[in-house]
Amino acid sequence: MTTTARTPDPTTVLFDVDHHVATITLNRPDRLNAFNQTMTTEVAGIWERVRDDDDIRVAVLRASGDRAFCTGLDMAEGPWWNDENVWSQRDPGTLLGPKQHRVWKPVIAAVHGMAAGGGMYFINEADIVICSEDATFFDPHANGGMVSALEPVGMLRRGVPLGDVLRWALAGNEERITAATALRLGLVTEVVVRDELWKAARTLADEIAARRPEGVQGTVRAIWESLEEPPSVSQRHGLGYAQIGNRGRPATPPATRRERRFR
Repeated sequence: MTTTARTPDPTTVLFDVDHHVATITLNRPDRLNAFNQTMTTEVAGIWERVRDDDDIRVAVLRASGDRAFCTGLDMAEGPWWNDENVWSQRDPGTLLGPKQHRVWKPVIAAVHGMAAGGGMYFINEADIVICSEDATFFDPHANGGMVSALEPVGMLRRGVPLGDVLRWALAGNEERITAATALRLGLVTEVVVRDELWKAARTLADEIAARRPEGVQGTVRAIWESLEEPPSVSQRHGLGYAQIGNRGRPATPPATRRERRFR
């Protein structure tokens, strides 16, 4: 089955659903998939669709073109929120992340080429991140004399070591995290050859989509919410989610073992 996003006729993102897996493809390759106001609005609408459509069990986030996954804000169009009251502002980039929309269905990010600056909004809130061997991660804020805050904070939340996050945020364009280093730091969980990236993401998505969705979504929610809670609170919430989500659990066949590929 193929469906369209809640946002009518998206112009910056491709979206389809097939066998319980939603595929979201950033589609501004001529702008290195940098986000503008239109993409931000369209992506936010798509996350709401993923959240609310029970036919969708897993989402794969990827990008078109050869050079980049996402290079952050499209500086040619510039910030569109600067005329707002400074006390009412919120960073519109947060709308790009699935967890801001309470999406508890697993999101797998498949990263290739450049992932720069605000591109981390997508990566930081993905549940599983894999990348191709040509992927590089860097932050251009320092080159422009700008503060880099929310993107590195999101990396810390993912467990990337403090020193590596600071180096990423302060070194600018001149220093880039390679795929191998991203794997070592825990920023990604798997590195594959470029031609296998989309296939690897889809294979993993299909495996997860075959699981009982109530169990999968409860697991995702319990883990993410624990990041903001004291251990005692997360243990109580985790027990509650297990009691709710495991009711009526059917017997399931054994899973086929899959070898994770490292480089």
